[in-house]
Parts: sequence; C-alpha cells; structure tokens
Amino acid sequence: MSSFGIPGLAPALEVELKESMKKVEDLLFSHIQGDYPLVEETSRHLVAAGGKRLRPLLTILASHYGDKNKFGIIESAAVCELTHVATLYHDDVMDEAPLRRGVESANNRWGNTVAILTGDYLFAKVSALLADIGPEAVRLQASTFERLVIGQIMETQGPQNGQEPLAHYMQVVADKTGSLISASARFGAMVSGAPDEVKETLTIFGEKIGIAFQLADDIIDIASESHESGKTPGTDLREGVPTLVTLNVMNSTNPADRELIKLLKAPIKDEVVVSEVLKTLRTHDALGQSREQLLEIARDARAALGPLPVNDVTGALFSLCDAIIDRSA
Repeated sequence: MSSFGIPGLAPALEVELKESMKKVEDLLFSHIQGDYPLVEETSRHLVAAGGKRLRPLLTILASHYGDKNKFGIIESAAVCELTHVATLYHDDVMDEAPLRRGVESANNRWGNTVAILTGDYLFAKVSALLADIGPEAVRLQASTFERLVIGQIMETQGPQNGQEPLAHYMQVVADKTGSLISASARFGAMVSGAPDEVKETLTIFGEKIGIAFQLADDIIDIASESHESGKTPGTDLREGVPTLVTLNVMNSTNPADRELIKLLKAPIKDEVVVSEVLKTLRTHDALGQSREQLLEIARDARAALGPLPVNDVTGALFSLCDAIIDRSA
C-alpha cells in the first residue's frame, strides 16, 4: 500500500506525487498566514489536523493527462483543499460537532462565531488563489460552491413534495461531497491543458468517486469501532443525521425493525442507547445492503474511466476505487 492509500501505485508516480503534494502542503500553510494571530491560529487548526487530502491528490493525478508542470496546478489543488476545510468549519457549527479530524472542533474550542468567520477567511484566501489561476478557474469554483450551498440547504430542509428520502439523500451527497471532488479532478485536467474528452471523463469520475467516498464514511460511522473517519463512531446517530445505513433501515417493512426505526427518527442523546443501536446496526441487513450500494457506485466510477489512456495514472485511479471500497469492508 502506498503512502497515499492507493494500492499498487507505480513507484515513479508515487515519488512525483510526494513531491507535488509537499508543494501543496507548503502552499496551504503559507497562504493562510495573516496579520491577525487568532485568525492564523484558528485557520491552521484544521489544516494542520491533516485529513486524507483526497481532493488535492486528485487534482495532481488529473494534471498528468496534460502538462503537469504548468502554473496553477499546485494552486488549484490548494484551492480544493482549502474550500473543503472551510466547509468543515461551517458544517461543525451546524452539526454542533465536538470533534473533527481527530482533534477538538474549532466551534468547540473558540465558539461558533469564530468558527464561522474562520471558514469565511479561508474562502477569501481561496478567492485570492483563484484570481491568479484565471477566469475559467473562478467560474468552476463558483458553480461548485453553488452546489455545495444547495446541498447543505437541501440537507437542512429535508425531502420535499413527497420526495423519497433515500433519493433526496443521494442528491445531497452528490452536491455536498461529489461536486467538490469532481471539481478537484476537473481543475487538474483543465489547468494542465488536458484534452476536452479527458477533462469531461475525469469530471464524471470525480463525482462518482466523491459519492462513493461519502457512502463509505456512512458505513464506517456504523461499522467501525475506531475513529477511522476522524469522528467518534455513531456521531450521525447522536446528531439524528440520516445516512445511507439508517435510511435503508427506515425503508424496512420488517415489524421487528419498528422500535429501531422509531429511535433513528431523532437524535439519540443517551450513550447507552447509542451503543445498543450501533450493535444492532452492525448485524442488520441494512449494513450489507449499504455496502452493495457503495459497490455499485464504485463500479460506475470505474466504468467512467474507460475512455482514459492506459497508463500508471489511470491505474492509480482504478486502484483508488478499490481503496474506497476496502475502507468500508
């Protein structure tokens, strides 16, 4: 397994990726520096906490289909990660989350107002990077950010006009997670000058793999007994947030699930009940059903890669699909 969690990564490509990701990491930290110590401290908080860096990694990989040395590739990779981190500050306020990426959340440490303004500060820093990359990058970021906001509003509002909850949830995932991961791949292809057909292929792949990534996290939140997803297992249960697994339970017509469904319809505040519900869900058919749904999306992501040339980068993207499935196993 490579240092990026991608199995079978070609050694020469891994060396290149390490060099590029080091540049991204350096830019992330240098770019958030400012004149006001508290803002710099709060901004560094989640950037320094790390994370999987999937978005910038996809940008760098996608750039290999064009001129991988062009100006703007490292910058657009940083744009994608900083956008993601900024949304986490806002998400944690809305979710009242105490933990993020294995560390105390900013809202828990500094309060909601500072956390929200830190997210806003990062969006401002993103805009400065985009201005240097060019108008096409600004347009891509604007359309992506629109989807991120719409996805969050849809999640907050819930299904409307008789919409099926699972279908609503999948659209929320596509907008909230798929859109930025899709844009990350598109940025790399676009800035490097890759052919249009490659750019479109990677955009479709990015959306599919982004959805798969979130569904894998849903499964891990139930199935894992560790903090693998960067948050405490059962966090979604405590917050009453519907996820793939719980929505599959909600669709059950088995009379034996009535009590469980009732519990899942609201936040579960009692830790003993959370523990019992987790235990029940880990042996429930809905977990296996969720894994099948994840597998189907991952298959779609693999199929989307069909038009790409056969090379080490394409091989890495195929392996990324496998790695995401393996995370939830």
